[in-house]
Amino acid sequence: MSEAVKGMLAVMASYTIWGLSPIYYKLVDHVPALEVLAHRTIWTLVMFAIVLAIQGRLGVLRAALSNGPQLGFVALASGLISLNWLLFIFAIQSGQTVQASIGYYIFPLIAVLFGVFFFKEHLNAVRGLSVAIAAGAVLVLSVGLGSAPWLSLALAVSFALYGVVKKKVAAGPVVSVTAEVVLVAPLALVWLVGAATQGWSGMAGVQGGLFGASLSDTLLLPLSGLLTGVPLMLFAYASKRITLTTIGLGQYYNSSMQFAVAVLVFGEVVTRWHAIALPAIWLALAIYFYDVVRQERAVRRASVNAGTSSTTVT
Repeated sequence: MSEAVKGMLAVMASYTIWGLSPIYYKLVDHVPALEVLAHRTIWTLVMFAIVLAIQGRLGVLRAALSNGPQLGFVALASGLISLNWLLFIFAIQSGQTVQASIGYYIFPLIAVLFGVFFFKEHLNAVRGLSVAIAAGAVLVLSVGLGSAPWLSLALAVSFALYGVVKKKVAAGPVVSVTAEVVLVAPLALVWLVGAATQGWSGMAGVQGGLFGASLSDTLLLPLSGLLTGVPLMLFAYASKRITLTTIGLGQYYNSSMQFAVAVLVFGEVVTRWHAIALPAIWLALAIYFYDVVRQERAVRRASVNAGTSSTTVT
C-alpha cells in the first residue's frame, strides 16, 4: 500500500470519526456542557501524555511550555479551541446539529477571509465569488429565520481564528494540542471538583457532577479523550502523505456526515431557508475548491516544465 493511499485512508477515518461524533455527544446530552468540556480536556490530556511518554517526547512538550514567546500563542489557541469545543457540545445538546454542520461548511470560506486579513493572502476573482455566495447564503438564513445563524458563525469564526493562531505555534499537532490542554486542565479540574462536591453545572436548576453517578456516564465521559485524540493523530499522519487540497476537500465529507446525522438520526428539521442556503454554501465550496485544484495543477505543470527545460541540452 502506497503512502498516499495510507494517508487517504487515515484522513477519511479521521473525518468519519468527527462526522459521527455528534452521536456521542447526544448520548451524554444530560451531562452539563461545561462538565463534558472539562472531561474532554482532562481525558485528552491523559491520552496525549501517554502517547508522548511512549514516544519519549515529553521533553518536547516541556520545551513548548517553557518557550516564552510561543507560550502566549499556545494560551490563545487553548482558549479558542476550548470555546469551539464548548460551542459544538452545546449545539448537539440543544438540538442544533444542523447549525453546527453549517458552521463547519462555512469555516473554509471564513478561513479564506482571515488569510487575506491576517496574512495578506491574495483573493482572486473566483475565490471572491465563492465567499460572496456563502455570504449571500448566510444573509438568506438570517432574513428567513429572523436572526443570524450565530451558532454557525461562532463555530466557524472560532475555529478559523484557532487556525490563524496555530500558524504561529512551531510545535507539531500532537505536542501543541497537548500543551493547549495542559494550560486549561487546571480550570477543568477545578470545575470537575466543584461539580462533584457542589453540583456545579453552569445551568440553573441542573445538577452537575454526574461522573460516577452511573456506570454508563462513568464509561462514556472518558471516551471524549479518545474521540478527540484519535482523529487528530490520524489527521496529522495523513497531512504528511497527501496534498492539502485533498485534506481540504475532506471537509465536505465531515460536515455532510454531521448534517446527515442531524437529519436522519436526530430528526432535526430543515426549513425551506436551510434548503435554499445549504445548496448555495455547497456551490460556494465547490467553486472555491475547483480554483484550489486548478491552481495546484498549474503549479505542478509549471514545475514539470521547469524540470524538463533544465535537463534539455542546449
